[in-house]
Amino acid sequence: MIAEVQRYSGTPRLMVPAFGLGALGLAATAAGAFVDPRATAHSYLIAFAYWVGIAVASLIMVAIFHTAKAKWMTVLRRAMESMAVSIPIFVVLFIGVALGLKHLYPWVPGSELAKEFTEVELGHLGHKQHGYLNTPFFFIRQAIYFGVWIFVSQRLHSWSTQQDEGGQLELTVKQRFLSPGSLPFLALTITFAAFDWMMSLTPLWQSTIYGVYYFAGSFLAAFCVLTLATINAQGDKNLYGNLVTTAHYHNLGKLMLAFVSFWAYIAFSQFLLVWIANLPEEAPWYHVRIFGGWQNLSVALFFLQFLFPFAVLLSRNFKLKQRNLAVMAVYLLTIHLVDLYWLVWPAYNDHGPSFHWTLITAFVGVGGTSVGFALFRARGKYTVPVKDPYIADSLRYVQP
Repeated sequence: MIAEVQRYSGTPRLMVPAFGLGALGLAATAAGAFVDPRATAHSYLIAFAYWVGIAVASLIMVAIFHTAKAKWMTVLRRAMESMAVSIPIFVVLFIGVALGLKHLYPWVPGSELAKEFTEVELGHLGHKQHGYLNTPFFFIRQAIYFGVWIFVSQRLHSWSTQQDEGGQLELTVKQRFLSPGSLPFLALTITFAAFDWMMSLTPLWQSTIYGVYYFAGSFLAAFCVLTLATINAQGDKNLYGNLVTTAHYHNLGKLMLAFVSFWAYIAFSQFLLVWIANLPEEAPWYHVRIFGGWQNLSVALFFLQFLFPFAVLLSRNFKLKQRNLAVMAVYLLTIHLVDLYWLVWPAYNDHGPSFHWTLITAFVGVGGTSVGFALFRARGKYTVPVKDPYIADSLRYVQP
């Protein structure tokens, strides 16, 4: 069966509409910036954090699988590599975040948001956090983050696709050497990126678990996207979908269950630590989300992002059916977006959930552009590592 797999031709029916929707979404969002720049900036930040989180989470998972010397997921690895190799487009898309800095962060010079702070709070922000929260250092950190992500993703993807030609074993050795060494840097950069992009929306709020909370949800979303891409790849002998067995789908379902649980564990740990400490600079962040207009959504997230999917994914029979996994993947991707909305939007409107049309246009714009770019980068490449030394083991994989 592996001999039937051909190079991906970049079918226009997916790539062209993705780029088209992306361009329309970004244009509409840019128009929204002239109407309501603050709402538009927050909408764009939610969309950016959503899609770049999936790309970076895919990169980290590829590195983890190489580090663990996992064989079963070899047939799925190229799809995750393609998701990860889309990271360079987010350097361009980050311009939207950069243009909205003064509408997002009170620590940016000239920001009107600073008026919402008392003199004591401004003094604390200026004297104790100015060394970190300042515009030049902010952009330096972004360059470091994207530099690390792009270097690792390009190296792993390049070695993997080069192996398709000659099957050199040393390329597997290189991937398995770089991956464990890169993991600490990948983990630290995504953690501090979460601090910079979202936690600093309310700069007096501090949580060392915040970054883990963000990439726990991103890991879950990455596996949901991988599941949908794999199911969509079936029916075309040129793609990898027909090589994926029920055992692989079962593992994807188990990974969804694992990261639903992991997200809930991190969310509860963060809440518990803040509740026990009850510090005046930390408690208000949760006070807004628990005792104000955000209370209903906060309670709903506990049931919708943890209890419901956890109970459903416990079923082995459920995880063995592709249609069930597809529905659950779409559901979890939607809830992950709601979760990011819950993280970011209270900084714009602390009275309760509200809607702004740029929430849709920004999501479509960033998402369409990144998906189109990922498909573009996959053109001319096999959708499965055809000469990886462990591809045969992956195709024969059965549940232990």
